Amino acid sequence: MSNWRISSFSGALLAAYFIPNWAIIAHTIVMSPVRGLYERPSVSVALYASDHLQLASMTTVRFAWLLALGRLTVVAFFALFLVLAAISFIRKQTSGSEALAIALGIGSVISFASMIMASQVGEAEALRLHATELLMMLGTAIVMLFDRPAQPQTVAATAPSDLPREQAELRYNG
Repeated sequence: MSNWRISSFSGALLAAYFIPNWAIIAHTIVMSPVRGLYERPSVSVALYASDHLQLASMTTVRFAWLLALGRLTVVAFFALFLVLAAISFIRKQTSGSEALAIALGIGSVISFASMIMASQVGEAEALRLHATELLMMLGTAIVMLFDRPAQPQTVAATAPSDLPREQAELRYNG
């Protein structure tokens, strides 16, 4: 595990949180768009869309599916990161930090927009939820910025310096 960085551990912990939670939220929205949109994790988006944007019912359903697609995209990139991290753990290579960065970027945009919408409609619980998710993702992104890549451990091959120039290094020249 010498090739893992702090950001890899942090990304794995975030993936353990976001994959099941956001997948369940997206599944609920896909199965029943209006009911799924008005549940606690997405209620601020639903209220903002209906009150401030004054969307029609079919447009609200499409908006809900777009939100579910965004959440499923984040879930997919977190899952890809876990797969690449597991492969890198086995093969002692670099981990899939690019997939983690994409998941953090898209997820941060969704959480930030949801947090702004929650503050506009006055949903305190949703505001706390989205702010917490945003801070978790931004914390890992900051750790990724300042965490240096793991340096491969090289075994220094030392040449015997006590051999004269004419003498071969191998004993049998035959």
